[in-house]
Amino acid sequence: PQTLAHVLTAGVQSSLNDPRLFISYEPSTLEAPPQAPALTNLSREELLAQIQRNIHHEVLEGNVGYLRVDDLPGQEVLSELGEFLVSHVWKKLMGTSSLVLDLRHCAGGHVSGIPYVISYLHPGNTVMHVDTIYDRPSNTTTEIWTLPKVLGERYSADKDVVVLTSGHTGGVAEDIAYILKQMRRAIVVGERTEGGALDLQKLRIGQSNFFLTVPVSRSLGPLGGGGQTWEGSGVLPCVGTPAEQALEKALAILTLRRALPGVVLRLQQALQDYYTLVDRVPGLLHHLASMDYSAVVSEEDLVTKLNAGLQAVSEDPRLLVRTTGPRETSSRPETGPNDPPTATPEVPKEEDARRALVDSVFQVSVLPGNVGYLRFDKFA
Repeated sequence: PQTLAHVLTAGVQSSLNDPRLFISYEPSTLEAPPQAPALTNLSREELLAQIQRNIHHEVLEGNVGYLRVDDLPGQEVLSELGEFLVSHVWKKLMGTSSLVLDLRHCAGGHVSGIPYVISYLHPGNTVMHVDTIYDRPSNTTTEIWTLPKVLGERYSADKDVVVLTSGHTGGVAEDIAYILKQMRRAIVVGERTEGGALDLQKLRIGQSNFFLTVPVSRSLGPLGGGGQTWEGSGVLPCVGTPAEQALEKALAILTLRRALPGVVLRLQQALQDYYTLVDRVPGLLHHLASMDYSAVVSEEDLVTKLNAGLQAVSEDPRLLVRTTGPRETSSRPETGPNDPPTATPEVPKEEDARRALVDSVFQVSVLPGNVGYLRFDKFA
């Protein structure tokens, strides 16, 4: 029977190209596995204890908020405990300059909890259609919209949000990561997610001891366009990195993004003070101020974006931004137009040393046809 279960699983998965379907043989199971007890049957104290096990928060160095969710509660629990969560968790994160939402250990949760997470990160009080869920057993379609009002405050749209993912991030957590990525509200950092399902059910096959595990509901993903969703394929991160290094990578990205306004300001000042084509300066300053930096996650991204924009607006290929590594910065300090020129080596007094210096600067020869050739690569 176990061999048959493996053969059936391999056949179904390869035929349908869907790794979420599998068949198991479980002779000890007399009935279909019972569903987990509903959270609404628990007392308030038990609910609080469960929430505190599944949701962790702290403020990291650099005033970065950190919120780890290992299991997303549903609407009923969030309605019951909303005030507690806002006062004990959310208010402590509201004053942070950026937020890391850690979903690396979140393998699922309740679909009805999705609007709550999205709404606190969605700017303004306008409602937005973020997903449509089709449920096969009931043959119903449910639209998911952000909430028109939330308890407490929403997280400011000016603040960066990073979502951490792993290969174990599944179901509802994947949907949240996908929605925030498609909304361009968050940078997803980590591994490609599991590519699971919003709701997997285990069904007995007839009166046998064989069971079929099958996804019974489906995200229709209106934000993705073309009917594309994360199911089966997973959510691809904006910045791929092993899950255990994702938080470190996220903090490095947020450090760079905190420095962005200062970099742009200094660049505008330099153009205003030094660029010789004065008539092009206003256009360049406006372009720098209006550029969309939301996708910048590395110094290379920033340099590429700035150079493409500056050269297109100025029509001047000489305008060039580049990064300097630590070694280069320390050995070649930046100089401005008003700084004294770099000191040149002294001219030696000895004849041989003088000849060696001239030979290192000038190349002189007489070519065929009595043509003199003089090459120097630097003006003395």
